[in-house]
Amino acid sequence: MSSRWGLFGGSFNPIHNGHLHLARAVRRALGLERVVIMPTGEAPHKSSAEYAPAADRLEMCRLAAKPYRWMHISDYETRKSGKSYTVDTLHALREMYPDTEWTLMIGSDMLLSFRKWREWQEILQIAELCAVSRERGDLPELNACAESLMNEVPGANIRVLTVRAMPVSSTEIRQNLQKNADCSCLLPENVVQYIREKHLYFPDVR
Repeated sequence: MSSRWGLFGGSFNPIHNGHLHLARAVRRALGLERVVIMPTGEAPHKSSAEYAPAADRLEMCRLAAKPYRWMHISDYETRKSGKSYTVDTLHALREMYPDTEWTLMIGSDMLLSFRKWREWQEILQIAELCAVSRERGDLPELNACAESLMNEVPGANIRVLTVRAMPVSSTEIRQNLQKNADCSCLLPENVVQYIREKHLYFPDVR
């Protein structure tokens, strides 16, 4: 019998309570056995002040995941050189875990622009898609988009979930950290400690 796992990718710069809330909600709603958190690789066009090194983003994810036995942190994309594409990552995961069915977790804005993704039809053929809506009123548009995509790709399965919004963003957190503001309600405590110990997101401290 195959397992059902979720894939949640992003820069996680840094990972915060909103990410964890979303992972918990999707896992519970879909009955996933595991959620794989996969930070993206380096972004050379961004300054070090706003984009922490891959090793640090990966470690912050590991710290945030400690309370959750079902949450797994993958360094697959941070170990790769060059740009990572979701379709290639999914193929690699299917080879590593042949008995696993994958659900790709994305935000509602990503669903609306999904046709711009590289080999998006292939993605829908090899993984279920779960788009998360955190705003009221956008469900009709999201459901229509999901139906249109599924009509274009036979066998595709797209779910649209509504998850209670947690108003927090990584950009807001980085700005607060630079002002030395308290972020303990936005991040796991061990992540806050790691950021301060490593002097991440503080351009004047390096």
